[in-house]
Amino acid sequence: MALKSIKDVVKTVKRPEKILQFGEGGFLRAFVDWQIDIVNEKTDFNGNVVIVQPLEKGMVDAMNAQNNLYTTVLRGMKDGKPTVETRTINSISRSINPYTDYDDYIALASSPDLRFIVSNTTEAGIRFDAEIDGVPVTLDQKPQKNFPAKVTAFLYKRFQAFKGDLSKGMILIPCELSDQAGLNLRINILRYAEMWQLGPDFINWFDEACDVCSCLVDRIVPGYFPLLTKEEDGKTQAEHICEKLGYEDKLLDSAELFHFWVIESKKSHEDELPLVKAGLSVKWVQNMDYYHTRKVRILNGAHTSSVLAAFLAGSNYVQDIVCSEKVGTGFNTPNADAQKFMRNVIFNEIIPSIDGDQEDLKEYAENVWSRFQNPFNPHRLIEISLNSVAKYWTRCLPSVTQYIAKKGSVPKLLSFSIAALIAFYNGTEIKTDDKGAKYLESKREEGVYPNKDTLPVLEFFAALNKETKDAKEITKKVLTNVDFWHEDLTKYAGLEESVAKNLADIQKNGMKAALAEIVK
Repeated sequence: MALKSIKDVVKTVKRPEKILQFGEGGFLRAFVDWQIDIVNEKTDFNGNVVIVQPLEKGMVDAMNAQNNLYTTVLRGMKDGKPTVETRTINSISRSINPYTDYDDYIALASSPDLRFIVSNTTEAGIRFDAEIDGVPVTLDQKPQKNFPAKVTAFLYKRFQAFKGDLSKGMILIPCELSDQAGLNLRINILRYAEMWQLGPDFINWFDEACDVCSCLVDRIVPGYFPLLTKEEDGKTQAEHICEKLGYEDKLLDSAELFHFWVIESKKSHEDELPLVKAGLSVKWVQNMDYYHTRKVRILNGAHTSSVLAAFLAGSNYVQDIVCSEKVGTGFNTPNADAQKFMRNVIFNEIIPSIDGDQEDLKEYAENVWSRFQNPFNPHRLIEISLNSVAKYWTRCLPSVTQYIAKKGSVPKLLSFSIAALIAFYNGTEIKTDDKGAKYLESKREEGVYPNKDTLPVLEFFAALNKETKDAKEITKKVLTNVDFWHEDLTKYAGLEESVAKNLADIQKNGMKAALAEIVK
């Protein structure tokens, strides 16, 4: 028997539309809208989300076809066991394509209920464009293609509709992954206000009545596609989930169990958006630098400092590193040496290099470790390796240099990770894939692999590998490349010698043996 659609089984709940959301993708639906659904259930917030499609092509038609109802499928490790939690999301009232329904979209600017704007647009970042494809970005476009321009025009319309009433300002929380997205959005709104000559009264209203917050979002959201994996009976995971739910849902959205949201603002808006009261893992802070550092250095830094060595030692997935036994299909035999390396580099070198509550950092790291073990979200090491030089600079190098500053010695495992990075870029030929992307054809025992990075990085290593095989010469040229590191790393006493020795060991004995030796 065919399943009924979710819209025929679940009744929508009408509430005041308090949140305008630019973006209909899997992340916002499994992060923000999931949280708003819980806030509605557990507090007196009583507010719905209106989705606005940022680009001309999107999925608002599919959203409206299901009455904007869908199910989140949260999967991960809980109390050491694989766990699946589902929730029917009933927090979105409607979805609008402003390119075809501009009047419905801009009418929201006059809504007295509207208070928040959240976003995670698919455009190339929060940027300022005076023109796009030779066409000036103007106030009268319906709508503007540029996201900050859209927001500026929307806010100006609201300013006019309420005649500058300070109580009708908006709280903006851009969730784009760029650093200080809130600050960048605010700057670009002011640039458009100046370019369009919107006047000092609007600018004063924007400054006094509106709050543009930066935030840190932390949840892995693979979305719908992992649910298309077929089980032994030939049915997809999505089909099995829908059978258990008792309805068909074409907008299933998968994510991990963990979530964390840090919102940076001059003041907490918890009284209007009671996320903490609803029991969600949210912090309103005046400065989120610590939380940003914690995430980048531990979660992202653990990946970048460990996966290149593990990959060269034969592993293919993060789960091959962190799991002590095989989990799910597609994973290799667990790599005990890589596991010991990653765990020790996190707890013995990265955490001690960070200023802050060491117990909080360790607790966060344990959460990260559990998240890495999630058998439902296979994460390929070759994908994590993309642009490893830039990633190492932002994620790992601060741990190296601050460890040296604090301890007065070179961190053994992090210096090995630099050698592993150099060894990873071992090719001499730059090739082009079928999509036109350049890559350095590199080798490990299991065969060749496409090493993808920016062209200058690939050209540097290709030329260096043709020039010399000497570990000391290679190390010196890499560490003194100021374009990579923004400083000469040989100035740190002992670092060059340690990296060169580790690289020589890798060259002589292979990564498996070198990795086993370094974790003894």
